[in-house]
Amino acid sequence: MPNSHLSIVQAKGQVTIPTSIRKKLGLKKGDVVAFVETEDGVFISPREVVAMKALQKLGAMLKEKGITLEELMESGREIRGELLKEMYGLDSAQ
Repeated sequence: MPNSHLSIVQAKGQVTIPTSIRKKLGLKKGDVVAFVETEDGVFISPREVVAMKALQKLGAMLKEKGITLEELMESGREIRGELLKEMYGLDSAQ
């Protein structure tokens, strides 16, 4: 069974992450954590963990669809160029 910890929500919505959890996750003052809503509540994780899982899911989806990383990057460059032209009248080739 997972460990359970309680914390009081302060006036400005702040909660203290218990010391044992901060140590386990290697969290220090100024670190960013992600709050991910689930059906059962809220999952709190260091930002790097959430980003890595998102990248892994993206990689799996690309592989499933037969899209290479190079194709994804090129598509992003094309879209960025179109947005620059549309929003600012800039040509990304300049």
